[in-house]
Amino acid sequence: MTLINLAFKKARSEKRPALLTYIVAGDNTKNKSLEILKSIANYADICEIGFAHNTPIADGGQIQSSAYRALKNGIKIKDVFSIVKKFKKSKQTKPVILMGYYNVIYQYGNTKFINMCENVGVDGLIVVDLPYPENKDFAKKCKKKNISFIQLVSPTTTQIRMKKIIKDSHDMIYYISMLSTTGGKLKVPSKKILKKYHEIKKLNKSKNVVIGFGITEKTIASLKKADGLVVGSVLCKEISKSLKKRQNPVTNVTNIVKRLRKKIT
Repeated sequence: MTLINLAFKKARSEKRPALLTYIVAGDNTKNKSLEILKSIANYADICEIGFAHNTPIADGGQIQSSAYRALKNGIKIKDVFSIVKKFKKSKQTKPVILMGYYNVIYQYGNTKFINMCENVGVDGLIVVDLPYPENKDFAKKCKKKNISFIQLVSPTTTQIRMKKIIKDSHDMIYYISMLSTTGGKLKVPSKKILKKYHEIKKLNKSKNVVIGFGITEKTIASLKKADGLVVGSVLCKEISKSLKKRQNPVTNVTNIVKRLRKKIT
């Protein structure tokens, strides 16, 4: 069983959703982002790590600010792999999902990128702008290296398309809760989001489905019937706030993750 599946299995046995956290590698420095990762990994079930891109299409202001700081500090994809490798040395059983945009992968080279992911211990990949079915070949290459390619579905995904995506998906499906960029206020009632979530689950009960976009300390408890919940913008916002106030982002971000975990337990 993969580490991603094991994380969901553990959360289910504790009668709660898995908590997935997202931060950008290199925000605000390489070492600081590694420190944050190691610290929040004590409370998160799965760690998503973003690789910064200068023209993000799905990211809201908070994640854009994180990516800007990382890029300003000279983060390169080789540094992202280095952060993952160091993280995995101390947290071997913690699943890591790399998340970013296809242009970075394309420039690096598909095969080379997937091989590097395998070498450093990446468990899953989310490529925001590589949709189904264009991602089929890339997803197959990932599968061969035991890396889960995570498919995205949204409120506008048709039933026919949804069935195809779920059939070809690996360990996890990411449901985008609303038509917005990340960090937007949750404009859709939780009941409506969960209704759509259950429709997806009905198509294949064995697949892990997570909900992302608009999840905060205020909204997380209302969605805890899901297999997993993704929190990112809140954490990126806290890094920005901490730096502004000259406080330690490691402590402050960890405290938020602790509170999020408490709300779904």
